[in-house]
Amino acid sequence: MLLGAFLASSVVVSGALGQTAPASGSPTPPPAAAAKPRPKRVSPYSSATGISDHAKDFYLVNWGVDSLSARLLESGQLVRFSYRVVDPKKAKVLNDKKANPVLLDQKAHAQLVVPQLEKVGQLRQSNTPEAGRVYWMAFSNRGRVVKPGDRISVVIGRFHADGIVVD
Repeated sequence: MLLGAFLASSVVVSGALGQTAPASGSPTPPPAAAAKPRPKRVSPYSSATGISDHAKDFYLVNWGVDSLSARLLESGQLVRFSYRVVDPKKAKVLNDKKANPVLLDQKAHAQLVVPQLEKVGQLRQSNTPEAGRVYWMAFSNRGRVVKPGDRISVVIGRFHADGIVVD
């Protein structure tokens, strides 16, 4: 009992000693951390697609494509990758029927492929590219391993696009 009273009184005394009154009645200045807001960090991924301006220029100059995007379709069962052709000669590699496209998701450790349907064939456009047209291909997302907000990579032959954010 005596020990409990001693501990209780030491808590009250230490709490009272920790409080100090302002010397001249003026309020205490705010802490330094509250006075200066931290500068915002800027992401290297400047756009909604997650691709930097430098990467956009790279794909345009080397592969003749821009407006790379990925979005979920059919309740998440398919991932549609689309791109706009600017230079048909350079973009020919992306529409090559012999190249097997692969979608990679590092976060989910997944590798998705374009499904081959009996009557339809592959779910992709593989005709000769034309400038100004948007082309697409659909990857099977069975089990919904790729989710909105994931960053993916698409590999088609020698073409390799990284950091595309799934809508």
